Amino acid sequence: MAATQRPITDAALNDTATEAAWKTTPSWALTTTRDLNIPIAAQRLMADRAGSHTREVKASHAVTVSQPQAVARLIKQADHATR
Repeated sequence: MAATQRPITDAALNDTATEAAWKTTPSWALTTTRDLNIPIAAQRLMADRAGSHTREVKASHAVTVSQPQAVARLIKQADHATR
């Protein structure tokens, strides 16, 4: 994964958002308790602030690799809830 990951762009850090989609659009969050990049307290705060339907898993920041089934379940749940 590290070999294919590109550096973050200046725009990703400095562009101004014009609208926060999470204020009007339902959201789902998969928080990861073993994430060494984003502390679990910060993940929970962001998910709560967005009013997300949240699931928590014992996984690292690379949850899509280590817990693909949990990711797929959450996507399916969001899909079914928004039909």
